[in-house]
Amino acid sequence: MEAALEGVRRAGVPGVYAEVRADGRTWRGAAGVADVATGRPVRPGMWQRVGSITKTFTAAAVMQQVEAGRIRLDAPIGGYLPRLVPGERGRKVTVRMLLNHTSGISDYLPYAFPSLGAWPSLPDVSPESLDDNRFRRFRPAELIEMGLAAPPAGEPGGPTGVYSNTNYLLLGQLLERVTGIPAEEYITRNVVERAGLRHTGFPSGPRIEGPHSRMYEALYGLIDPPRDYSVYDMSWVTTGAGLVSTMEDLNRFYGRLLGGGIVGRSSLAQMQRTVPVRALDGTTVDYGLGLHRVDVPGCGTFWGHDGTVWGAGTMSLTRADGRRRMSVAVNLTRWNELDSSGKPRRHPVDDALSALYRQALCGDADARGGTP
Repeated sequence: MEAALEGVRRAGVPGVYAEVRADGRTWRGAAGVADVATGRPVRPGMWQRVGSITKTFTAAAVMQQVEAGRIRLDAPIGGYLPRLVPGERGRKVTVRMLLNHTSGISDYLPYAFPSLGAWPSLPDVSPESLDDNRFRRFRPAELIEMGLAAPPAGEPGGPTGVYSNTNYLLLGQLLERVTGIPAEEYITRNVVERAGLRHTGFPSGPRIEGPHSRMYEALYGLIDPPRDYSVYDMSWVTTGAGLVSTMEDLNRFYGRLLGGGIVGRSSLAQMQRTVPVRALDGTTVDYGLGLHRVDVPGCGTFWGHDGTVWGAGTMSLTRADGRRRMSVAVNLTRWNELDSSGKPRRHPVDDALSALYRQALCGDADARGGTP
């Protein structure tokens, strides 16, 4: 594992840190620096903005309310949020469709960050709006309106979903509607605390309170050298990607979730019913209700999620039997340069991360098996 971490650092990531649990044993490690200017080393227990891993927490909270009878999975969202999602769309889109990204509702990100709106046309894209929004305070309803006003990404309930952060901001508003308290507060009380997590939460401001790395965004070569976005107001993602956590907490969370400690077994079975979903990078993933399914040949089936915000990337996967868990964080994102068609070129970091994941998920005996 130490050699694999070092491989990621040598490939070009300033800092990488991880925790792996296997058959009752725990390993933690780190390689590289948390600050390229000072050389401050990265540490295994550092706090990280974990991005869309937040979606699993939000989905678990929604399933708790399904168990309580306050939310029905196949009920139209317009029945709960008639002002936010009125008309035909409110009648067609169900809670389940929001959870598994088959709602057809577009992502608001190109509209909240207008300098990225022409993507993948590089001559017409700039990082300007990343800096403009650093301290901007968005309201969830404002972002949801952007997604609903955009051309639909597909028909509600279609066979292939399209990943959209708008779905999970709507789920946050749904939680607030049925519980009477802010969604972040409900998730903290009933998911984070129930899982026994000590270093996980929604930050109240743009700064992370615990020990953390700087977070460097390259934006596919448009920001050179990569810029630190570790100080950032996360109101642009909230219940979709706003959590801060540690690798230890993520492994504990997914272990508890898959072990039936956060939601009941029937709810977990619903969360593990997958459909093909087209991700933001154009790939297709097997997506359930806030959970990815990853099959690694020779090593088993894993469940979890990945997450990326400006400058911070995280991957957390737990084997279906709970006996092997991996959480990995990097402090550089979008390191690939793009070809003329706008597709990311393969980079040594991609290969180094694949080798790290393979080692963590499969162990020495099977490390030459399939690549997740």
